[in-house]
Amino acid sequence: MNSPPPLPIRQWILVPGIITLAITLVRLAGELLHLAPTFFSRAGGGAGAVVGIVWLVPIFGIYFARKLGKLGERPASLGKAFGLWAIAMCLLPLWVVIGGALGLAQIQIVAGTCLAVFAGVFVVKPGWPALARVLWAYGLAARIPVMLVMLVAIFADWGTHYEKGAPGFPVVSPFVKWLLIGVFPQLTLWMGFTVVIGMLFGLTTVAVSGRKA
Repeated sequence: MNSPPPLPIRQWILVPGIITLAITLVRLAGELLHLAPTFFSRAGGGAGAVVGIVWLVPIFGIYFARKLGKLGERPASLGKAFGLWAIAMCLLPLWVVIGGALGLAQIQIVAGTCLAVFAGVFVVKPGWPALARVLWAYGLAARIPVMLVMLVAIFADWGTHYEKGAPGFPVVSPFVKWLLIGVFPQLTLWMGFTVVIGMLFGLTTVAVSGRKA
């Protein structure tokens, strides 16, 4: 029996990656120009500004699910896949309860939050491995440029959200700051968010298309 051909992941994430990079650069330009905070907030964490790449995750979760569907790639069991997603969503509140009970410092809570969200990747992956791989690749294509923008912004001290840590963040060297608020969260929290949330929208796409069939 012939094994299925490898997924053209690089080809699939090329255009989404370019779109994501363009929005990242538009966001940076808007903050440097001090445009409307509703669209280009300079507050730490981005304050849910309208212009941002986080909103692309649901869109591309649906997009990649449809791509996989055309190749006959579907989750073996939608029930299992949704169940694993629900478990992944419990990791963060569970950590918040544990961290609060232990009386941990804020920086420890934040670090644990990043890791709890990241752990969701490994929980949801067995539900639909193919989609998880594509979302992971897209996540890297989206987040590596952000890390580079943050590196420049931190050393240049532009005053954008790309260089601001949480309230009370300790004074450290620019490089250490980049590692703590740039590299670590981008490769844990935001990679986890991309895969877990993208998985939800991908699974929902399959469920809805299945009902229409």
